Amino acid sequence: MNKPTASIASIPVFVAALGYFVDIYDLLLYTIVRVPSLRSLGLDDAGIRDKGLHIINMQMIGLLLGGIFWGMLGDKKGRLSVLFGSILLYSVANVANGFVQTVDQYAWARFVAGLGLAGELGAGITLVSEILPKEKRGVGTSLVAGVGLSGAVIAYFISKAFDWRICYFIGGGLGVMLLILRISVAESGMFADIKQQNVSKGNFLRFFTNRKRLRKYLLSILIGLPTWYVIGILVSFSREFGKAFGIQEEIDPGKAIMWAYAGIAIGDILIGLLSQVLKSRKKALFIFYGLNIVSVIIYFMQAGKSASFMYVTCAAMGFSTGYWAIFVTMGAEQFGTNLRATAATTIPNMVRGSLPLISLLFKDVLQVNMGYNILTSGIITGTIVIAVTLVAAWFTEETFTKDLNYIE
Repeated sequence: MNKPTASIASIPVFVAALGYFVDIYDLLLYTIVRVPSLRSLGLDDAGIRDKGLHIINMQMIGLLLGGIFWGMLGDKKGRLSVLFGSILLYSVANVANGFVQTVDQYAWARFVAGLGLAGELGAGITLVSEILPKEKRGVGTSLVAGVGLSGAVIAYFISKAFDWRICYFIGGGLGVMLLILRISVAESGMFADIKQQNVSKGNFLRFFTNRKRLRKYLLSILIGLPTWYVIGILVSFSREFGKAFGIQEEIDPGKAIMWAYAGIAIGDILIGLLSQVLKSRKKALFIFYGLNIVSVIIYFMQAGKSASFMYVTCAAMGFSTGYWAIFVTMGAEQFGTNLRATAATTIPNMVRGSLPLISLLFKDVLQVNMGYNILTSGIITGTIVIAVTLVAAWFTEETFTKDLNYIE
């Protein structure tokens, strides 16, 4: 059996970090340019809110379906097959985004982009987890996420310098450049060991045929839910929340996203180091959950505050949800080599794909059907999401010292 011996400074770690950088640039670009792009397509404020939510939900559904496809492919054909195929698809889709003329075209282009974007993080985290020794896994994957998440910051500044259509073309070009860099990356030794073995590889249904495996899989998904409650609801719709809080200046959602992801990038690096110090993924996770609760409470206490206060609060919430890499790493560590890519790719995309359900609760159930205002519905939604997550995290297995060289 191949034993992980690579260093954190190795080429695969570097290329995985750059891959996630491009992934996050493209993933968050729509949220950053949502208002100007939809306005240029002729939508008013109500249309920007309602159609904007529809488009981001289409992207998230693409991520959900793509996560299953790329995850299975990663375990059947190899981690590199996903890293090449997914980036090619989302690069083409982002170029197509620059040519859309209608809301429906925009929605379908984001759906296809979501399909492609779904494979990047899981395959990258799986590859890095399998090539690094277990005592370095947390730091390595956190560095990948920390560097990668800064892609949202760059996307914001590019959106201020160029028209929104050009921003999508730049994203497609970055993807093609990354594709060339990927040629130098070697396949995971652990996957190479089982490639010729007669074992079931990448069978998504196996998560549902064994009670213990199903429990681990569901818990791995639930512990990540607050990330997309914060980003998909509180930060993405900071403009609408700002009006409800009585903030006089108009909030720029793109700027809010930039501040949030700057915080997430820092948090992702620090939680990796914290888990090394504590020798525990779970302890580090609960510390960040506590910070998350405090920052969300502060968010809902900003009535009459300034736009600057909103942006700083978004940065604080982002920092507190900077456990994305650890959460995905824990998902990868829960399962054997023959299911690891499927787990690591589908788990984060199941969380991203939960946004339509969170949005349904937030808007249709609480606001449309029950008559709550945006602030009350935001508080109720957050309370439910965070409560479910805390329970799931309590029952999740600790994986800090787990040896990954095994099959299911």
